Amino acid sequence: MNSRFIMTAFGKDRVGIVADVTRILFEHNCNLEDTSMTMLADEFTLNLLFSSKQQSIEELLIKDCRRLEMDKGISAFVRPLQQKSEQPSQSSRSCTLHIEGLDQAGIVYRCSQFLAERAFSIIDLKSTTRLSPESGSAIYQMHIHIQVPQETSLDQLEQELDSIADELHVDIRMER
Repeated sequence: MNSRFIMTAFGKDRVGIVADVTRILFEHNCNLEDTSMTMLADEFTLNLLFSSKQQSIEELLIKDCRRLEMDKGISAFVRPLQQKSEQPSQSSRSCTLHIEGLDQAGIVYRCSQFLAERAFSIIDLKSTTRLSPESGSAIYQMHIHIQVPQETSLDQLEQELDSIADELHVDIRMER
């Protein structure tokens, strides 16, 4: 039976950082299943989902992560995943929220709390700050891909989103 793991790694961006991190998995015959890699400031970040047939690999991976830190300046952490439990499938649909407004503390928290209170699952969240060409003010943009239970009225959801948009002084657009 395959064991599954998640590795998170980050380090100062430079040529070869992806090769340095994935070399560990290759050397241990691990299979990459899913990845997300991106730049945050001047750091390159990697999130890797992988599996291994090898028994007792966790200690070897942890040792190699420490070696990455010492030799390459890359912080890396590995966590084993529990076997996936069978959950009854809930009928849901997905949509994306596009949020934009002046940068301020709490936008991610307030929006994610709003979604959590309604039991909407966040599948993916990406955000960035850019300067407005007109005023030079920092503009915050966020895109949240969510799963919405089938029985939820999307019209009602849009009305509720209007209230949080007003509260935060941002624009929220829902793409169905």
